Amino acid sequence: MSAQRVFALPRQRSLLLPAVINPFVHDLKLTKADTIKCFLLGIILVPLRAIFLLLVLMVMWPVSVMITFRQSLSGAVEPMTGWRRFLHKKVMTFLGQMYFFGMGFRVVVKGKKASSAEAPILAVAPHSSFFDAIACIEAGLPSTVSRSESLEAPIFGRFLRCVQPVLVSRKDPDSRRNTILEIERRAKSGGHWPQVLVFPEGTCTNRSCLITFKQGAFVPGVPVQPVLIRYPNKLDTVTWTWQGPKSARLLLLTLCHIYTTVEVEFLPPQVPTEMEKKCPIKFAQSVRSVMALSLGLPVTDHTYEDCRLMIAAGELTLPMEAGLVEFTKISRKLELKWDNVKKELESFANIACSCKGGRITVEEFASFLKLPLSPALQELFALFDRDGDGTIDFREYVIGVTVLCRPANNEEVIQTAFKLFDIDEDNCITQDEFSCLIRSALGVCDLDVSSLFTEIDADGSGHITYDEFRTFALTHPEYAKLFTTYIELQRYQGHQGEDPDCDATLPYLCMASHDDHLEDSTSDKKDD
Repeated sequence: MSAQRVFALPRQRSLLLPAVINPFVHDLKLTKADTIKCFLLGIILVPLRAIFLLLVLMVMWPVSVMITFRQSLSGAVEPMTGWRRFLHKKVMTFLGQMYFFGMGFRVVVKGKKASSAEAPILAVAPHSSFFDAIACIEAGLPSTVSRSESLEAPIFGRFLRCVQPVLVSRKDPDSRRNTILEIERRAKSGGHWPQVLVFPEGTCTNRSCLITFKQGAFVPGVPVQPVLIRYPNKLDTVTWTWQGPKSARLLLLTLCHIYTTVEVEFLPPQVPTEMEKKCPIKFAQSVRSVMALSLGLPVTDHTYEDCRLMIAAGELTLPMEAGLVEFTKISRKLELKWDNVKKELESFANIACSCKGGRITVEEFASFLKLPLSPALQELFALFDRDGDGTIDFREYVIGVTVLCRPANNEEVIQTAFKLFDIDEDNCITQDEFSCLIRSALGVCDLDVSSLFTEIDADGSGHITYDEFRTFALTHPEYAKLFTTYIELQRYQGHQGEDPDCDATLPYLCMASHDDHLEDSTSDKKDD
């Protein structure tokens, strides 16, 4: 009975596609009416608002100079007190509200902000725009986490110093650890320090979901007050993402509106359990779940590293969204670091750079492997193609290579495969020996594999040594599943007392791939 090929089989749910495929894209489409309206209003509003904002800045500047007089650029050692604190909390907050009012923002505040003693840390999400600074103003200008280089910016660097930020330095290798320690020191000061406001997502999204929360704000194990920010406007001119309009265009379009509504909602403080105090990841996930429920949004495991992969994909001439893999989930479940995923992206680009949309078809997969289309090769392709749509995207490629190929690509398998090719046991593989086994493995009796043989035969000697075979196998893990399947075939036929031939090989290969596929669909070799 011939084996039936199965394409899409049930997969482990934890590695299925996220609810939102790309949270880093914003497609701003202006109708002709929108364009005309913005132009007509902009002629009047933009000059008036520019003058008003300039006047506000002229008042804010001397006030900020007074507040930060004789304050170290490297950050304050003690929190501000007395008149400095009054100017900071009352005057600068009022001027900040006037600044955003001048830009046309109508701010609606819901809920009640907790005191520093009740919730030393404020977590704001979703983070989608540079306008999210409104949340900082409405929270009374708490301390923020900022790059040390930002303090050197003209005018706004002085304003930033007023909030006594927790500084992060790119030049300091211990900066991440020191930042977390400083947040913890302030959070556990018993209300002595102002609250610390963080955007735990760490990068801007399009507000379609909540991505992974960074752990920094949750390490101290103190109560955290979630702060939601919404922009319920018909035309979205505030969302600033990795794929979308530039900041200058968004600013100009926003100034051209009569008003832009923003809602800031303070939820009740979240107190960590004893387990969450010991595990910041769980605390972060718990707070994110509360915020997502209030927003009515799904959660995904995307993170800033996905943005870095998007940039890398663009540099490799792939569509930027091809680099999205839900890095938090993939790195945790498959035990991969960013550099590992970046290398896989480069390998994927070698196959997919010539195809549209950054997705690999079975024909391109076969062409890359320098093998003809055959049922056995289609079975291997089906193992990679997790959603059964007939193509492999980068996420499926990473999972397939990591789960299916690399575990099978060990020294023992490589040695066994070499011995199978080396029929006359002279420690080298001729083209005839190579062709014979490949034909048998693929179930194709009339096959030209000269181009693949030439690629493995690095020195062009006309035969493949073990070192050449091993080097090729380690750098091309996609072949590992074909090797292991054929090895299992040999063992099976040895037990049955059969001689391998093309006709016998094909059905077993299909069944072996089918069995592996079913096994992978249950666990993907990784537990939740």
